Amino acid sequence: MFTPEGEEEVAFFVVEQTRIGGIDYILVTDAEEGDGDAYILKDLSKPEDTEAVYEMVTEDDELDAVGSVFSSMLEDVELEK
Repeated sequence: MFTPEGEEEVAFFVVEQTRIGGIDYILVTDAEEGDGDAYILKDLSKPEDTEAVYEMVTEDDELDAVGSVFSSMLEDVELEK
């Protein structure tokens, strides 16, 4: 469960995770099975945080770079921008 700031909780299902340049990223979807919308989230947590803090990746260059890493990790999944 994720709680966007000022919004209701949203259920996401973690498909894969990776670390690039010391930053953790997760690929999530809004559908447990079948086709769904996928999002790449960046972990912004600090060591003192009691809960993980994630932000959606929206910057095109970062999205392309991380998206291609996830695409190569998941051979049977097609990611579209």
